[in-house]
Amino acid sequence: MRDWMRTFLVFCVLLGWSIMPINPQLLGKLEHSQKVLETPPSGHPTPAKLPSRNPTRSFWIDSSPDANPLARHGSQDPLPSKADVCIIGAGITGVGVAYHLIELLNNASLSVKHPLSIAILEARDFCSGATGRNGGHLTPAAFLEFAQRQALFDTVEAIKSYKFEQHTASLLVKIIEENGWASDVDLVEGGHINLLFTEKEAENAHKDFDTASQAQLNLDGVEWLSKEELEEEYGAPYSGFREPGNNVWPLKLVTKLYQHAQAHAGQYASLSLHTRTPVTAVTHETTDNSSTYTVVTNRGSISCSRVVHATNAYASYLLPFLAGPNGIIPTRGQVMATRASVGTDQIKIPSWSANEGFAYWFPRPVKHDTEKPLIIIGGGREAVGPRYELYVDDDSETHPLVGKVLREFLPSIFEGKYDPLSEPEMEWTGIMGFTKMGDPFVGSVADLLVADPNRELYKKQYIAAGYTGHGMPRAFGCAEVLAQMILAEISDKKWKEPDWLPQRYLTWNRRVE
Repeated sequence: MRDWMRTFLVFCVLLGWSIMPINPQLLGKLEHSQKVLETPPSGHPTPAKLPSRNPTRSFWIDSSPDANPLARHGSQDPLPSKADVCIIGAGITGVGVAYHLIELLNNASLSVKHPLSIAILEARDFCSGATGRNGGHLTPAAFLEFAQRQALFDTVEAIKSYKFEQHTASLLVKIIEENGWASDVDLVEGGHINLLFTEKEAENAHKDFDTASQAQLNLDGVEWLSKEELEEEYGAPYSGFREPGNNVWPLKLVTKLYQHAQAHAGQYASLSLHTRTPVTAVTHETTDNSSTYTVVTNRGSISCSRVVHATNAYASYLLPFLAGPNGIIPTRGQVMATRASVGTDQIKIPSWSANEGFAYWFPRPVKHDTEKPLIIIGGGREAVGPRYELYVDDDSETHPLVGKVLREFLPSIFEGKYDPLSEPEMEWTGIMGFTKMGDPFVGSVADLLVADPNRELYKKQYIAAGYTGHGMPRAFGCAEVLAQMILAEISDKKWKEPDWLPQRYLTWNRRVE
């Protein structure tokens, strides 16, 4: 989604939204329109709806009967009457918060008065939102957009953008390898190749690389590839570059994270999961001795001391002030699984992106040498401009124009390796959460509402959402930050900011009023 990162960085400047240092001379050099974001289709901001009840069938979730063993976990179990932490959303963010809370409790000396009770609430089946419907990439950005980030913010903040993603991706890979999950989650560390279709795109990429190099950003593993090299090895008649990257089965990874957290809750925590339990409201209750939240679901209510909003694109359903261009914009992405016409010996194993990030794909691991690999390819939203599926929160259908672009893309790049008349084996959509800054909101919800007289009602509500189509290398790190904040608050200690966290992610550096 590289061009959308660029677009949203510009929007943040044009709409005067960031409080970070801005280079005003950059404004005249950037040519993106802000009208799509400023004006929702209805003409006014409308909160997201609950996730649709009949979503399209995703390869990750629906390709086999046992793909999602936790699908309906806890959907018939009684809800707890109360919990210390209620997490809304069972994707990589929500499960990540629970995982990190339990890891921190087990590995640190904290003055927690009693075992921390954690409840995860999911509207549909387990991990059936964006995490279970994405493209399967776990690739941190290496350097693209560095020059613009440096100009918009400063060098230190720009470097943190990449350190953060490298931290998140490397931590997940470390967890996978230390626990022996690599084959279970189909981890492939095959690197990632970016194709550069135009001279302008190549020029911008080299500028980003040179600027990042001068700023001493870690560029280990980046390798420039000429048109001749790419054509000879892969059959792609374009230049590009290779960067470190991984692919996984996202749902299986999140399943393993939940199971690990559940198994290690021990004496310091308890963890429960309740799928098919949509949260319809969060209300604030005050008694003589305490302040709590009532989390209302279709199956009853839970009294919660703290609430974590891990709902990404759907955040504005419960937090309506996040509707519209200043908040989190639901944006539909489309993905399909299609079979190559040749074997892995010709396709190889790297993941790819091209067309300014509007196309991204990778070959699934094969079981035997004669098997033709299944390719997971996503993107194609450029076919439905000027809105590009912004403000769409319905994943119950696919868009035919996007599907046409996805079907035609690979045969047009790799001659003879894909059948242009072949139909995909599966095709689905998922809802991403976009922000005009291109970056997530992380922290206390109250800090988004400085001028709101009711902001104290949100003080112990937390959020990590708005990954703008780049959640896999960011969400788990954001979950780690929230877990640290929550435990610092519980133990009455000051939260220490990690040196890899971009300042602009934090809710107290963002405003939605």
